[in-house]
Parts: sequence; structure tokens; C-alpha cells
Amino acid sequence: MTIHVNIGDAKTRLSELLRAVQAGERVIIQRDGKPEAEIIPARETQPLTREQIAAKRRAAFGMYREAFKGFDTSLEALKADRVPSEERLGRMNDTAD
Repeated sequence: MTIHVNIGDAKTRLSELLRAVQAGERVIIQRDGKPEAEIIPARETQPLTREQIAAKRRAAFGMYREAFKGFDTSLEALKADRVPSEERLGRMNDTAD
């Protein structure tokens, strides 16, 4: 069975709707009679190992590899380019004349 509910009702009945989803119901949240979202049960997954998490991060940030080619992105280089805090505070307190 499918439960259709508008956003306002979903806010007030969230606990009830979550129980229905856990019982196997399908819950569709609507805005002005049009479906906006569906509540589905959370997947049961195995926790990732540190190595798997690191691999996912490397894959996600790998798309920027070409954009930063030739730049020194080491921690020391990034710290050297950092503006001293006194200068940052001075910039924040400056007002345009």
C-alpha cells in the first residue's frame, strides 16, 4: 500500500510515517498534489574500513587532478601562502572610503 501525504502532514506525522515505512509501506510526500519525495527504509550496509574510505576520497578528488597540475599543494606550501591573522583582521576592519 502507498501512503500519499502533503508536506505539512508529513512534518506532524513523521514518526507514524517512519513506522509505516518500517512495516513495508511506501510513503510519498507531495507538494500541491505532485510527488516531491519518497521515504524509503535505510539500507543495511557493512561499515567501511579506513582503506575503503580513503579509496573513495581519492576517487572523488581525482577529478581535480588536472586542474591542480603544476601547483605545490603540500601543507608547507599552503601554510606559506597563508595571510597572517593580523593582516586578515586589518582587512576585515577596513572600511571603504
